[in-house]
Amino acid sequence: MALRILVVEDDEKLRGLLRRGLQEQGFAVDVEATGTDAQWRLQEFGYDAVVLDVMLPDFDGFTVCRQLRAAGCWVPVLMLTALDGVQDRVHGLDVGADDYLQKPFHFAELGARLRALIRRGAEPRPTALSVGDLVADPATRDVHRATEPIQLTAKEFALLEYFMRHPDETISRGRLLEHVWGDERDRDPHVVSVYVSYLRNKIDRPFGRSSLQTVRGAGYRLRDDQAR
Repeated sequence: MALRILVVEDDEKLRGLLRRGLQEQGFAVDVEATGTDAQWRLQEFGYDAVVLDVMLPDFDGFTVCRQLRAAGCWVPVLMLTALDGVQDRVHGLDVGADDYLQKPFHFAELGARLRALIRRGAEPRPTALSVGDLVADPATRDVHRATEPIQLTAKEFALLEYFMRHPDETISRGRLLEHVWGDERDRDPHVVSVYVSYLRNKIDRPFGRSSLQTVRGAGYRLRDDQAR
């Protein structure tokens, strides 16, 4: 049985090319031109993967992908875009896309990427990060503990996100500097301690918690302090 692909692309010419190109590689292909129609089709029919354009006439592919994930639809999504900015690619992955391909592209590469995604399957991959009842959404930068929202600055969020992607792992100050502050000039290791303190004052102390812990001589770790 052929693998079934849904292509969501508003440009009629490219939509036809995608259909023919993927059919020549052995895929069964359906096409839609809008996010609304794509969401309806995904609710009604089963697909092995989705090829999703970013620029759509009703709402963008980022919104389509986010709404699919919010509805519990974990079909693999490969996003197509003419945008070449790193932030656009990051945003696509943050809202739940599995892969990203920039136009123009080779059909052989598109087919290979789709087959790789399908081999991984449609396992749940929530876009929001959670450690205990602390939850952060990298796409919207919303943070809350239980139902209480927490307001963070951009740098505070970047630090929290890195901790939440490595729960229960002791992370050194140097590693935090490298991954959160990057190539910023005049990086001072002391800034890590300052921002860890800022985070504690927002995610822990108002709630009587101690999830962001200091590991003496090694760094810091974020853990579920309610876990037993």
